[in-house]
Amino acid sequence: MYSPSYNQIEDRPEILAFMRANNFALLVTATGGTLHGSHLPVLVHERDGKIALDMHMARNNPQWKEFFDDEVMVVFFGPHAYVSPRWYEEKERVPTWNYAAVHAYGVPRVLDDPKAKHENQRRLVAAMDLQWLPTFDALRPDYVKMMLEGIVNFEIAVTRIETRWKLSQNRSRRERELIAAELDKSADSAERALAALTRKHLAD
Repeated sequence: MYSPSYNQIEDRPEILAFMRANNFALLVTATGGTLHGSHLPVLVHERDGKIALDMHMARNNPQWKEFFDDEVMVVFFGPHAYVSPRWYEEKERVPTWNYAAVHAYGVPRVLDDPKAKHENQRRLVAAMDLQWLPTFDALRPDYVKMMLEGIVNFEIAVTRIETRWKLSQNRSRRERELIAAELDKSADSAERALAALTRKHLAD
């Protein structure tokens, strides 16, 4: 990902929080020169000081059959918004688009053990729908077995991460404040979230 140094984020807790808050990600593979993408939920963990991603997809999705020893990319999308030249203090400006994104790389490992698959899905339910967890735990074993057979669980030990927080850092503090103020007026919650992120990095 193209990311000038002033757009890169090194703060690990902030990166992890971002990935967890934007955990419906895009898995990209390019085995044999053919690109494939799947939009999937992700559980982000830290294990022994390293980041790991727990994921799953439908068994009928052919992408998992391309998991060999090749690196894959998982794209986490954050808030984004159009930035109008009208918002700048300096009038000779052009439009742009501000956003935050993380690209995580690693080699997937398929989980074949039914117990491990069940634990993987239980963690996802606990993270996303804790209120429903007792119902999940009470599902009939034969039904659970059938559902688990219909998916492929895998984990990715993250080997490298690329970040880009494009928040107009190449502009003056005053212009960034003006951009945040305009985004805050939006009815779109993602644009307001981008305003908050812009202000956070103004304060850093």
